[in-house]
Amino acid sequence: MDLKEIMAINLRRIRHVKKMTQEELADSAGLSVRYIGAIERADVSASVTVLGRIAEALSTRNQS
Repeated sequence: MDLKEIMAINLRRIRHVKKMTQEELADSAGLSVRYIGAIERADVSASVTVLGRIAEALSTRNQS
């Protein structure tokens, strides 16, 4: 398994734990839904900047 696949699995897992849809994550991170989907499918490698935006979006949403 390569780093793209590990990132994809972990992103999807964390997003589900936070009970966020791809649409909510994309909106919160200022990214497109298609791009979030591509990252979760390991079709693309996200830059460090994009990963930072995703991390910020995931950590700012309440876990109710």
